[in-house]
Amino acid sequence: MKSVAELLKLKAKHNQQVHTIAPHQMVLEALMVMAEKNVGALPVLENGVVVGVISERDYARKLVLHGRSSVGTPVSAIMSSPVITVDSHQSVDTCMNIMTDSHLRHLPVVENGQLLGLLSIGDLVKEAIAEQADLIRQLEQYIRGE
Repeated sequence: MKSVAELLKLKAKHNQQVHTIAPHQMVLEALMVMAEKNVGALPVLENGVVVGVISERDYARKLVLHGRSSVGTPVSAIMSSPVITVDSHQSVDTCMNIMTDSHLRHLPVVENGQLLGLLSIGDLVKEAIAEQADLIRQLEQYIRGE
């Protein structure tokens, strides 16, 4: 099973850049970045440290449903925190278990306090399916004696 470091290297070039937001910025700014970059979540950085994650789910459940304004609400008011992170040595399987157990859709990758990337549940599922397909191909070749 691949490590997080290997998975981050495989991501398409345009998906390798991690877009972030600061906790003092307004939710509207976060929404604009997410829309412009076509992403569903942003790590929230304060002084270079990941202090939370803001997602479309946070916006819908913590702002819209409470009748709050995205213009006057800081990201810190609705971000998910404390944030669960993984390092680059974790396996795809470990990350999937963390995300399933914690009901997460996005998982920041942090190494020595530095944000390296952001994995989505889609990234992990795609890799798990590819690994299973490869294993099936190998077993079929073994059965055929190739």
